[in-house]
Amino acid sequence: MTVHQRIRQFNTRDTYPEQRLDNDLCQVVVARGTTVFVRGQVGQHLDTAESIGIGDPAAQAEQAMANVKQLLEEAGSRLEEVCKIVIYVTHIDYRDAVYPVVGRWLRGVYPASTGLVVSALARPEWLVEVDVTAVIPDES
Repeated sequence: MTVHQRIRQFNTRDTYPEQRLDNDLCQVVVARGTTVFVRGQVGQHLDTAESIGIGDPAAQAEQAMANVKQLLEEAGSRLEEVCKIVIYVTHIDYRDAVYPVVGRWLRGVYPASTGLVVSALARPEWLVEVDVTAVIPDES
């Protein structure tokens, strides 16, 4: 019996049919009821899978952070509870567009942060990915 809650489960064969994958994943795992691991979020609408902001790293970061906020709330957490964030960009120059967007969403939160420049993400149109770990606040 697992003690983890898995939110928005999906299989990659449906999400990435062009890549011939078959992996069972989810958008969020709540581990032991308190730690929230959010799947890396990109410029893709959560419900329609439409890519947002093609060619625009700031617009993609905006969508990624909107997704993070929505997923944290679905898990019973919120942006103020983010403990760790990892930001991936596909070009060093995208940092100037992406970091202010992320900073606005996390103003006053002060998470531990890591930034990486990578050669590519799962789809060629994605320029930024945001990976977040948070907690569910103790309301007692």
